[in-house]
Amino acid sequence: MKLFVGLGNPGDRYAGNRHNIGFMAVERIARAHGFSPWRKKFNALVCDGSIGSERVTLLKPETFMNDSGRAVGEAMRFLKIEPADVIVFHDELDLIPGKLKVKTGGGNAGHNGLRSISAHIGNEYPRVRIGIGHPGSKDAVVHYVLNDFAKSERTWVSEMLDAMSDAAPHLAKGDDSRFLSNVALKTQQGTDSADEPAKGSGKAAEPTTPAKPVKNATSLRRTG
Repeated sequence: MKLFVGLGNPGDRYAGNRHNIGFMAVERIARAHGFSPWRKKFNALVCDGSIGSERVTLLKPETFMNDSGRAVGEAMRFLKIEPADVIVFHDELDLIPGKLKVKTGGGNAGHNGLRSISAHIGNEYPRVRIGIGHPGSKDAVVHYVLNDFAKSERTWVSEMLDAMSDAAPHLAKGDDSRFLSNVALKTQQGTDSADEPAKGSGKAAEPTTPAKPVKNATSLRRTG
């Protein structure tokens, strides 16, 4: 049994944000693999199905980014699984757009969604890091992640989500290398799974809430 968690902010107003690509990933997987309808449970939206030979629950926390761990912890305890069976999909500023990497454990690089999950279930869970690129300035990060992908970006986003859903059986089995290789084959991206930032991006800090007029949505970087 696996739990696939997509990170993002709930509600239609955030659905197309770069910050919500984790939600987009599990939504595409649900459609591609014929999962059950989404329903409310664990302070989240969940659905169930099979990916290859593995039973999988998909989860989208409805608690906003900074409190994602509460829903993940509830689901993990109910399903009686270990952190190694929880796979988290999230946006990554420090990877170029469309670049994909997988890692287990390690630092959270200021990502408040990951930090919340680690506080609830420990740090040793796999993460699928989905590159969205960096706007180039720390001050521009909140606006960047809490706005929709540009029209020019939508083709690669859709192609990558399709490739990820097609390769998801390998991820569910724990074969990260084959998952990455299959996605790379379909998208012509690199397959390096090492944890290293995109050149020139650096580690940007970001407030945990956006500037007005956007309300309640939480960003992925802590201040300071």
